[in-house]
This record gives sequence, C-alpha cells and structure tokens, in this order.
Amino acid sequence: METEPTTTVLVVDDERPLVRLVRSYLERERFRVVEAFDGRQAVDAARVEAPDVVVLDLMLPGVDGLEVAREIRGSSDAYIIMLTAKAEEVDRIVGLSVGADDYLTKPFSPRELVARIHAMLRRPRGGRDRGDIRRFGDLVIDVDARQVHSGGRPVELTRTEFDLLDALSEHPRMVRSRSQLLERLRGSPAYRDEHVVDVHVANLRRKLDDPDIVVTVRGVGYRMGAGP
Repeated sequence: METEPTTTVLVVDDERPLVRLVRSYLERERFRVVEAFDGRQAVDAARVEAPDVVVLDLMLPGVDGLEVAREIRGSSDAYIIMLTAKAEEVDRIVGLSVGADDYLTKPFSPRELVARIHAMLRRPRGGRDRGDIRRFGDLVIDVDARQVHSGGRPVELTRTEFDLLDALSEHPRMVRSRSQLLERLRGSPAYRDEHVVDVHVANLRRKLDDPDIVVTVRGVGYRMGAGP
C-alpha cells in the first residue's frame, strides 16, 4: 500500500506550463503539490495549506514575489526558494532579505530544484544535546527550542538564518569557510553559490543589531565574534 505524501510544496508562478512541469517532477518524488498563479492566491494557499516549501516567482501579477515572501514569512517558517528571470545581484539580495532561503535564476533545471528541496529538508534540526543553550554577551541561543534572544528581546530568524547561527555558534572559535557553511545549510556540497552565505550573514548582523556578532576572516570565511 502506497503512503500518502507528507511534504507539501507550494509552487507559485504565472507561467502555467512551468508550474505543470515543476509539479510533475515534484510528484514523482512523492511531494504533495499545491499551485498558485498570482500573489494573492499564493498568500491564501500558504495560509490554508501550511506548506513545508514554497517555490516562489519574483515577478508575479498583482502582489509581487517579494511582498508574498514577506506575508508568508510573517506566519510561516516554510523554506522559500525564489525564482527570478533577472541575474542582477540586487534582486537576489532583496529576495533573501525578506526571508527567502535560496534562489534559482530562470531558466533552471527542474532536477536541480528537486535536489535543492531534498537538501533543504535534510538539514539538521535543533540541538544535538539536551538543554543546549549558548550565550554570547546579551545574545542567548536556545538550540533545542530554536529561539534567539538579544538583550532580552526575542529575535525572529528564518530557518536558514537560525541554522547558520547554529553552525557558527557550535564551535565559536572555529573559522568556517563559505563552502563549509553551505554544506551544513543545504546538507549537500552540490549546487553551491557562496554569495548566499554572505547575504544571510548580513541579515543576521542586522536582525541581531550587532555588526560584530559574526566576524569576517578575510580569505577564509566566518566565525562568531565572541566565545560563550
């Protein structure tokens, strides 16, 4: 007896043939697929269907992809993969700053999209030790609860931002290269774009209101700014 799909992917794009193609690849991998063809449909579908992953086009009619990402991120910690037909770095940076975890530039391979989704879903979750609470000055990271407080105030992080902070704070004196961090975040060394790490580090510094909480080690990578 076949089991029902347990992972829901919301695919949002106004190009219906592309949505059908992506759906066919995802369903072969036993994902449950929900479709939306504009921004308002996407927000409503995310609210009703509670997807685990959202594949979201940047350029949508009506409510654009950036606003959709903001609205979804306000009530969901689903992984968000942005699709963009533009290669300019500014679109990628802006897209990630509203809570997207990754992006693909059109045209893209559906197989690559499926591989990235699988890798995201393999990411380690939570702490490896019970009661794993890490302190860095006013910053408190509760790994088991996946909660962060800075100066006593809760800080809302995306899944990717928390996973990055978890990786850096696990061994705070260790310098990790961008490729090592990408491998930790995606669960696979494949499909690397080291620029994604820089964007998420910038988001962490901004949300934690501390430009020195993550230190750049030139030519190597990143480490935490202070020991626990």
